[in-house]
Amino acid sequence: MADPSSIIYGLETRARALSAQSANESESVRFLVGTQSFHGANEKGEDNQIHLVEYDEERNTTQRNIFTHSVGEVWHLAASPTNPLMFSTCYNKICGAKADMRATLWKLPFEDENQDLLDDSSIQDLVKLADLGTDQHGDIKCVMFSPSDEANELVTLGDMSFYLWDIDSGGKAEVKSQCALEVKGHPKFTSARWDPHHRCSQIATTNDCCIRGWDLRSMKQIYTIDNAHGQLVRDMDFNPNRQYIIATCGDDCRTKFWDLRSSDKPLKILDDHSHWVWSVRFNHFHDQLVLTASSDSRVVLNSVPSLSSEPYGKLVDDIDDEEGDGDLENSVSSTRVEQVLPDSIVQVFEEHEDSVYSVEWSDSDPWVFASLSYDGRLVVNHVPRSEKYKILL
Repeated sequence: MADPSSIIYGLETRARALSAQSANESESVRFLVGTQSFHGANEKGEDNQIHLVEYDEERNTTQRNIFTHSVGEVWHLAASPTNPLMFSTCYNKICGAKADMRATLWKLPFEDENQDLLDDSSIQDLVKLADLGTDQHGDIKCVMFSPSDEANELVTLGDMSFYLWDIDSGGKAEVKSQCALEVKGHPKFTSARWDPHHRCSQIATTNDCCIRGWDLRSMKQIYTIDNAHGQLVRDMDFNPNRQYIIATCGDDCRTKFWDLRSSDKPLKILDDHSHWVWSVRFNHFHDQLVLTASSDSRVVLNSVPSLSSEPYGKLVDDIDDEEGDGDLENSVSSTRVEQVLPDSIVQVFEEHEDSVYSVEWSDSDPWVFASLSYDGRLVVNHVPRSEKYKILL
């Protein structure tokens, strides 16, 4: 059986912000996309939008709802992992000749999280829940929701500091604590990820070529990887199933894997791209599957079982019936071996024609992912069936 073909959803303007909507009861495959229209980068921001795109695997089609994002160009978008209707955006707010980066918490105007998408051309209004930054907080680079089901918290990342917020059931947000980056040269934060392990009490940040870990309970730095990349570190991700294992990527065109307990040198280096690598993501369920997206217009799917929670395949009985009438039990035990799965490139996806800034796995289907390029092309793809069966069977 052939693999499903790629689905291309085209926006009418440039875009770089993508997030997978958290799974609802219907387990729909949905992605949120934010536009970055230059025409909408005025005080009203009329032309910028949020697109909620649903992928129907049976029909291999997409449906969508469109919402007005009336505050500016969307530079970053994050969906709540516990509330499918809640998400945040980071955007540039134009004040005269100055552009400030701000963040806001939004709610989709649906009665319930399982509401069907209309798939029409009408544009709806979002429900504003809270602003996540003021002049005193400075520019906001990104927002991260806590992956814990028990904590309604988020972190906003600024140029030189980050803030931990509490969110109540109505979406009201209040700052709990903050932490500043105090190092020589005054480098700025570029990205951050929330560690899903250690009771979700740690985050990691990047600045310049460095990676830093922080404990949210004490607001103290707990580890650092200096010169992790030869150039700017663009993104990182934590292995969801193995503590201490992270992946990083950057402007040196490389993806690196690290063990935070011994970070003198990377565990593995991938040289799959010819330009800056903007995004790296572990599969939420099968952590040997790793996606990377780059300015070379390509998305690469790697299988890295050597660093995953499932480094070996199934146990195989390799019994030769012609060996004789020896003890069958001993024969079985002596020939039972572990198949070590090799690290390899699974597939290179080349449907994009511009820089690919974001790639995200679906939150409800482990075999589906989406990538977004700057020309506004959203591509929905699948893990090849051959790789899927290799993992499952």
